[in-house]
Amino acid sequence: MGRRSLNPLQAQFESAHDEQVMTEPADLSALTLQLLGWVASQPRSYSEAMEAWRSTCPRMTIWEDAVSEGFIALAGRAAMRDRIVVLTTRGRAALSGHADV
Repeated sequence: MGRRSLNPLQAQFESAHDEQVMTEPADLSALTLQLLGWVASQPRSYSEAMEAWRSTCPRMTIWEDAVSEGFIALAGRAAMRDRIVVLTTRGRAALSGHADV
């Protein structure tokens, strides 16, 4: 199976993180998989992601969990709100492991 082509920001991010150790992700919640699919579907800015995914509920930590698990990251050097949210290698692997999403 061929590797999906990456946009320049994703390629820049991946080259900086290729040495990370890949571990098998824990069972992912449906919402985490939905977030990963949402990020993968088209380029999203940090401000757009925060508008759609931020929660003040302490039991709804989808964004924070995805960041801490290494599934998503911010690419680029723009102001924080303008940076692009990208799936990491680990995030793409987690999403591809759940192709029914």
